[in-house]
Amino acid sequence: MLDYSRFKEQSIKGRYIHKDSIRGCFEKVSSPLIHIGDSVRGIPLHAFTMGGGGKKILMWSQMHGNESTTTKAVWDMVNYLQSDLEDAKHILKECTLMVVPMLNPDGADDYTRENSNKIDLNRDAKNLSQPESIALRDLFERFQPDYCFNLHDQRTLFSAGENNKPATVSFLSPASSPERDITPNREVAMKLIAAMNHRLQALIPGQIGRYDDGFNDNCVGDMFQMLGIPTVLFESGHYPNDYEREKTRELIFVALVEALQTIANDTIEAFHTGDYFSIPNNHKLFFDVLVKHPELVNGAFETGQSVGIRFKEVLQDKKIIFRPEIAEIGDLNGFYGHQTIECIDSKDFGFSPEQHKILDLLREFKNLK
Repeated sequence: MLDYSRFKEQSIKGRYIHKDSIRGCFEKVSSPLIHIGDSVRGIPLHAFTMGGGGKKILMWSQMHGNESTTTKAVWDMVNYLQSDLEDAKHILKECTLMVVPMLNPDGADDYTRENSNKIDLNRDAKNLSQPESIALRDLFERFQPDYCFNLHDQRTLFSAGENNKPATVSFLSPASSPERDITPNREVAMKLIAAMNHRLQALIPGQIGRYDDGFNDNCVGDMFQMLGIPTVLFESGHYPNDYEREKTRELIFVALVEALQTIANDTIEAFHTGDYFSIPNNHKLFFDVLVKHPELVNGAFETGQSVGIRFKEVLQDKKIIFRPEIAEIGDLNGFYGHQTIECIDSKDFGFSPEQHKILDLLREFKNLK
C-alpha cells in the first residue's frame, strides 16, 4: 500500500492551478524541458520525459484550463517515479513517459475551459486551428506513443450509475468510429481501465463511472484512437465534501500508478472487456444542493416542488468561489444532492452559514409565471 502523503506535491493545492503554480514543480524534473510550442498569448508549452523503456506513454493535463485536479495528480506521480521505490524504478526501466502537465496555460490563468481564442481544444483535433492543438499533435507524431492518457475533470452532477453514488472517478476508452466498434487498440484501453477500476473499487466502491462514448472525431481522444493508439480518458469528479478535489487528486494518482504498473508488468491481458462494461455509465443525477419543501421559506414555490442548486465556479482574487445558482425547480424525485436541505420552517434553526446562503437565494426567487 503506497503512502500517498510521501508523494503529494505540497506546493500546489486547491482548484486554481495556473502556470505560476507549477513553476517550482518543473525545477524538480531531472530531465530537460522540451519546448513543444506556445499558447495564443505566447506562454511556452513544456513537456518532459521520464524513463527509458520501450513502452511509450503520452499524457497531457489541463487542456481545459479550469480542470486542474489531474495536473496536481501528475506532479504527485512525478514525485513517486523519482522516489527510491523498486516499483517506480521498474516503471521507468520498462516505460518512457512524455508528460505535458499544462496544455492550456492561458485558460488556466483565466480559469476557463477554452483557450484565449475561446476555442475548446478538445474540439479542435481535426481542425487544428489553435497553436496548443498543433503542439500536442506534433508531439504525438514525433513521440509515436503506444498509449495516450487524456486527463480531465468532470462536473459534480454525475452519478456512477442510476443511484446516489457520485462518479468520483470516471474513465472512457473513446470510440474511433460512429459505430463505436471495439477495435484492437480500443480493447487494450478498455482492459487498462478495468485494471484501474479493480484497484479503485477497493477505495471508493461504487463511485467509478464510465463516460459517454459518443463519437466525435474533433475530440482528441477519439482522434488518437482513430490513429490506432490505445487512449484512455480520465475524468476527476466529486468526492463527498471535497470541492477542492484533494481526495480526488489522490485517487487519480492511485489510478495513474496502477495504469503504469499494469503496462510495465505486461499484465493488461489479465483483464477483460467485460470488466470494462461492468463499470456503470455516468448519469446526470446530482445537484450540489437539493432543497426540499422550499415553499416554507418562499411562497413563490409550490407544495411538492424541490429546488436543485448547482455551484458556479468563479475566479475571484485568485481563489475559486463556489456561487450557488438555481438550476432546476420541480418534482426532482430520482435526483440526489451532495447536500440536502430539508426546510422545516422559516426560522431556519440549526442551519450552517453556507446553508443560510442557499435559503437567502430561495427567498430572493420571484415567481416568473
